Formats: sequence, structure tokens, C-alpha cells
Amino acid sequence: MFEITALLRQRFAALRSDAEFFSLRYVQQSQQYLSVRKNIAEPPFFSRDEGVMLTVRVKGVEAYAATADLSQAGLQQALARAETLARQIGALALLNLSDQAVASERRDYCSPSLEQPFPSLADCVDLLARESASVPDDSRLVNWQASLGVSNLEQIYLNTAGAELRQAQRFVYPGFSVTAFDGQDSQTRSLGRDNFGQQGGQDVIERCGLVNAGAKVADQALQLLLAPNTPSGARDLLLMPDQMMLQIHESIGHPLEMDRILGDERNYAGTSFVSASDFGTLQYGSKLLNVTFDPTLGEELASYSHDDDGTPASKQFLIRDGVLLRPLGGALSQFRSGLDGVANSRACGWNRAPIDRMANLNIEPGEQRLEQLIGGIEHGILMSTNRSWSIDDARNKFQFGCEWGQLIENGELKGVVKNPNYRGISARFWGNLSAVGDASTFEVLGTPNCGKGEPNQVVRVGHASPACVFSQIDVFGGDA
Repeated sequence: MFEITALLRQRFAALRSDAEFFSLRYVQQSQQYLSVRKNIAEPPFFSRDEGVMLTVRVKGVEAYAATADLSQAGLQQALARAETLARQIGALALLNLSDQAVASERRDYCSPSLEQPFPSLADCVDLLARESASVPDDSRLVNWQASLGVSNLEQIYLNTAGAELRQAQRFVYPGFSVTAFDGQDSQTRSLGRDNFGQQGGQDVIERCGLVNAGAKVADQALQLLLAPNTPSGARDLLLMPDQMMLQIHESIGHPLEMDRILGDERNYAGTSFVSASDFGTLQYGSKLLNVTFDPTLGEELASYSHDDDGTPASKQFLIRDGVLLRPLGGALSQFRSGLDGVANSRACGWNRAPIDRMANLNIEPGEQRLEQLIGGIEHGILMSTNRSWSIDDARNKFQFGCEWGQLIENGELKGVVKNPNYRGISARFWGNLSAVGDASTFEVLGTPNCGKGEPNQVVRVGHASPACVFSQIDVFGGDA
């Protein structure tokens, strides 16, 4: 790891600029994706990307330039381009960043289990083939796929204030899905859709349930095919962690991004129903709602020591006892708004500038076991595993669909129902949070494909949550 460090140090020290401050962010990322569909190995995908971003500050104005040319001349040319741009836009700048603090720490951060070798390509393909072959021979099972994605990231940040921040991370994305079809209806069941991802090694494969998944997932797909449609009406709703993940992402995460609140994303990703004046006063949800930005869970996808601007990351409450406290705003947004934020200024690669992004956004566990959550519901439905989502530009009105549903009557789980959907308004929905599961219901999940920004940036986002109950939610089936 970090073999290029000495070379980067040398070349960074040799750069020449009249800027009062400049930084270099080196990123190298390699990816592989393996898949076996219906017992046939599909072509593997491999990629490798490497480059640097140079950022300068000239008379309080920041600008940047990126290059894949890591030679001394290539770095100097990129730095010169950034400096020229900073001078050109100086007269039009809205902010003077001369007094904005810059990083000066030196620290390394590594994913858990990074020192342990990952299974070979042959071993990974063998695992996927075994799981694919374990799907029962049933004519109604028309499609199935076992997959495994792995991404390795190495990042080095240097600046003229003496900072040296190095991060080496490995992200693992196991997946399995089965589709059943009876000639009229089709139903798909999966291991969390595309939303099981963690940092780590072989331990991630073991935790996710991919081993011995084939027969179980296939059976659930057939159960859905035979199940009645989800009934419509107001019911208590028990959301499992793999659906809570999407609920957190869309109706808490995006609305709390400070650049969106300030209007930067309105022409692309939309705005927010939250305003800057809401922080410290808005009752975002019931008193059971406690939401944290938490980069300290090593296995979660967006755990890190510092963000891409060099700001140190620590656990912070965004919402405590239902009250909105602080936004998802990095150093620049904090400077602009005057509000305390978090270390979530992130970029998807070397050729993108960091912007406010969700990172690890979690709901803190409560005190009830799953059996207690179910036992407290007289007339409700359990839903898990997102399969569809729709939400307005202000991230307020939403409609989400799930793969799996089960009725709950008089405190007991009853039959499976298919096409479970629910809808609501964010500001009201979280106010209906009536019970929160304990640590035994808590799961660490995440998605590799959260998109935002112009030009678009796709980043990894972590979400961890217990199971949660919401009172009197509008649910409906596929015919509604």
C-alpha cells in the first residue's frame, strides 16, 4: 500500500505556485465484477483508474484542475491551470475563503481485514457457481444470478500546510437474486437487491448471507408468486433494515445535504423541504428518532478518518430526540452557511471536486427486540428489500415499493403478500415513528451508486438501521 507516497511527496514539494495555499489529492481505484447467471459465468468486468486533483487558493478564491499525468511536468501544468482559473474568476467570486481553515494532520486509515488476502478470482467464481447451481429445478424459476463486486481504493492527500492523509479501502458487494414466473405474474426476491455493501474482505461475504442463499431466495420468490396482493389502507408498518436504508437515504439524507438547501442542486437533483433556519428547532420526527453521521463503524461503506477536503471525521448527531440539529455540510458549506456540519465533502474520483454528500447516515438502535416490535402491532404489515422508489424534487412526498411483505395481525406474523408498497410525506412520516428495534435488529448496509452533482458523481453511501415501526401508514398493493 501507498508505494507511490515518496514519489508524490517529492513531486509535490517541487511544485511552484504563487497561490497562498494548494493541495494535491491522488486517487487510484480498481474494480472487478463477477457474475454467474443461470449456471453460466458471464464475462468478468475489470477497471483501473488513477489520477490527481490539484486545488489552489488565490486571494481567497479556490479553483482546481485534474490530470492523469503524474509526471512532474504534468502536475505543474495542472497546478498552473488551476491557478490561472482562480485568477480569472476572482472578480466574480461570491466568497472570500482566505480565512477558511485547512487541514494540517498526518494520518493513515485502512479498511478492516485489508491485510488479509481476498479470495482468488477462481475461488470467487466457484462460490458463485455453487450458489447458482443450488437453485432448485422448477420451471417457474426463470432467472437467477449470483454476483460479487470488489473495489479497491487508495487515496493520498497532501497540502502546503503539511497535511498528509492516506486511506486504503476495500469495498465488497455480494448479491443474489431469483425471479419466478407463472405465465401471468413475475416476482423477484434478492439478498437486499443491490444494497448490501461493506468494507472488509472475505468476512463480508460470510456476513451477507450469500453462502447457502440459493435455495432460500428461490423459495421466497415462489412464495411471492403464490401470495395474494397486498391489501390497501392505513396500517402500522414494520420496515426491516434493508428497506429502512432506502427510507433514510431518500427522506433524511438528501434533504439534509447543505448544498441542496443552499440551492446548488436545484436544477439537477432538486431542492429540499428543509431550510437553513430549521436547524435547532424543527421537529423532524418523533422523539424516538435519533440519526447520526457516523464514520466510526469500520465495516460501513463510508467510514473514513478524513473527508476529501482533509476535514477530520467524527460521529455527530444530525437529529436527536426527533429535533433537527445539523446538516450534512462539509467545510465549504459550513463556511457559507455559518452552521456546524460534518466531514462529508466527498468526490467520486480524482477528476471531480468534492461536494456535500451523504456518507454513513444511521439510525441509532432503540430498546425493542423484533418479537416485541411485532407483538405491539395489532393490524399491520412487515416490508423488506426495496424494489422501487419515487420522491419529489424537495425530497418530501414519496412512494416506495418492496420485494417482500407479511401481514401482522394481533401481534403475530401471518401470511406473505406480494407487491407491498407504501407512501407518505417525509415531514409527517418520521413523526409516526412509534417503535425502534434494539441492537439485535441493527444491520449495516450500503449502496455503491448514489448519484448527484454536475458533472455527475456516483459515490458509496453507508446506512445502518434497526427495524422500525411507523403508525397508520398508507399501504397498497400492485393493483392500487
